[in-house]
Amino acid sequence: MSTPLNAPDDSSPATTHRFTLGDWHHKASVRSSPSTYQLEDDIERQLETRDWFPPAFLPYLRHPTLAGAAPSIRHRLTANHLVYFLDYTTVLELQVVNRSVATLIHRQLGIIIPERMKTAALQLYTDEGYHALFSNQLAEQIARRYAIAYRPATPRRIERLLALIENIHESYKAHGWFLLGFISETIIARELLSVPRDSLVSSVQQMLTDHLADEARHSRYFCEVFSYLWLTLNNRQRLFTARFLLDAIQVFFEIDEQWLSKSLQSVNLPSASITEIINAHAGEDMMLQRARSGAEATLGALKKAGFFNLPYNQRLFIKAGLIDG
Repeated sequence: MSTPLNAPDDSSPATTHRFTLGDWHHKASVRSSPSTYQLEDDIERQLETRDWFPPAFLPYLRHPTLAGAAPSIRHRLTANHLVYFLDYTTVLELQVVNRSVATLIHRQLGIIIPERMKTAALQLYTDEGYHALFSNQLAEQIARRYAIAYRPATPRRIERLLALIENIHESYKAHGWFLLGFISETIIARELLSVPRDSLVSSVQQMLTDHLADEARHSRYFCEVFSYLWLTLNNRQRLFTARFLLDAIQVFFEIDEQWLSKSLQSVNLPSASITEIINAHAGEDMMLQRARSGAEATLGALKKAGFFNLPYNQRLFIKAGLIDG
């Protein structure tokens, strides 16, 4: 690790509100939410008009073999997806986001950071531990209800992200970890914001609402820290950052073909239909469509930080199809 750099001056009164999680002691879900996220006794009645997970996020439900299927089929598939999302969230928060935050807590990025940035990082670390807890608890309840057995200990996306970190030079690993947290938190805040109100089982809706309240603060924090960090990077670090960001953003929008196949098999969908669905949603073109939409907040944060002011970065992302020329 290089000698710590003097980061941009941030001591003026006008900027002292930056790098915090706001009124964390009263607003963080870990401290303020009274909910235990337990499934209610009237779940069957709720499922007459509600879902486990937004069907709009599962475009394969529009496939001809599923479009007219019984409600029980849709409920099983949305339950599968919710459990997968919650299991993924549990692992992501602990193994990726909190590892990312640790680079700030332990000052591993080679820069001197404001004390309030470190304090907020510790608060965020606490939030993510609670998100992992309630995600796991809710996932276990739904998995028991539907006897969902296929639950990979390490979801494919996590495997791919860890492989990215494994394959970079040791001198860049701390920066790589931070960037994974930055991408993850800006993406998930947008995903949660897109969840329709009053359309889900109430315990799930409450959990996602509380999660969003925290993640909105986390996203803002990571965007501010990225802007702060970007100004301190040397040319080689900036080159690494551009290439790593591009690779990591794409990984976040790949689909887990093996899991999706298993999920569709659980409702006895014909093999030919499963193949059609996977082929329709896999591939680079579909990944780019999802990335351009889902990473909008991430790309916006890069633009605001001046990332695209460098012609190389702009050309790199245009060539990859993530931004327009």
